[in-house]
Amino acid sequence: MASENLPRFAAVGAGRMGRGIAIAFAYAGHRISLVDLRERSDAAWQQLQEQAQAEIQGALEGLSQLGVLDAAQIPAMAARVDLVRADAAPAALRAAELVFEGVPETLAAKRDAFAHINRHCTDTAIITSTTSSILVTDLAPLLRLPERFLNMHWLNPAYIIPVVELSYHPGTSADVLARTRALMEGIGKLPVVCGPTPGYIVPRLQALVMNEAARMIEEGAATAEEIDKATRYGMGLRFAALGVVEFIDFGGSDILHHASREMSASVSAERYAAPAIVNEMVAQGRLGLKTGSGFYNYEGRDIAAYRRDVLSRTLGMLQHAGLWRAPADETQP
Repeated sequence: MASENLPRFAAVGAGRMGRGIAIAFAYAGHRISLVDLRERSDAAWQQLQEQAQAEIQGALEGLSQLGVLDAAQIPAMAARVDLVRADAAPAALRAAELVFEGVPETLAAKRDAFAHINRHCTDTAIITSTTSSILVTDLAPLLRLPERFLNMHWLNPAYIIPVVELSYHPGTSADVLARTRALMEGIGKLPVVCGPTPGYIVPRLQALVMNEAARMIEEGAATAEEIDKATRYGMGLRFAALGVVEFIDFGGSDILHHASREMSASVSAERYAAPAIVNEMVAQGRLGLKTGSGFYNYEGRDIAAYRRDVLSRTLGMLQHAGLWRAPADETQP
């Protein structure tokens, strides 16, 4: 098959992450090669094909049952995923302009996958790793053209959650980063960018929350059910309407400063001590929205309009959750 007839995108590794990425592209109307690099017997390859096809079909049927797509669209979507056996991998990689490495989380497996990618991808291809645990700076030396490489962390389910975290290294080309953002936005994703930091953005934040929830259960402070109710309809609902940093500014960095001091004394100084940046902002009077400057600058902004927008976002989340109640018709005695 001529390379111009092959997909422009390739996911290397036909496991769960690769399948999720493939569904995301197929849903957005693009063909994508789902590449298996492992040499397999005919029977083993047939089994892998059947498993991958069943998972892709099942995910699309699930979306159909939820009213997201028409069942009649499923065959065409599923057909956009080209399952590629190891012997056909070179051609699929040569045709790809954006490659997602998604093999198991070991340096040995990554090294082997990147050896194939280095050998067969063109000099203009953008290469990404979907690793959740290995720093981009540790993987970049494995690439023939490290300036065309960055990590891309997808949040599961990959075809549902819009955010993808792009983690660049000092040698990543600015043009490559911009092109990657544009390609991901083109399939309806919401790229966010960070440097080579452990845990990216979302896993680093959510690990703290999950561990603290587990500690509260361990201490007998609250049950799992009560914690989940509080996080879904209290913390989670608010953070769905405001970003975490926006939330600090909205309430005031002084509130975080004082809360951190109290929790440091009563729970754990190690876990709750405020970072230096918060203490410095309080000392400088940069408290957020109420002083016109915090993590964001509010100079020249219509504060009343901004507050209405925040209220609108919050009410929207309440209505979505079915928790907003209409006002009473009359005051009860």
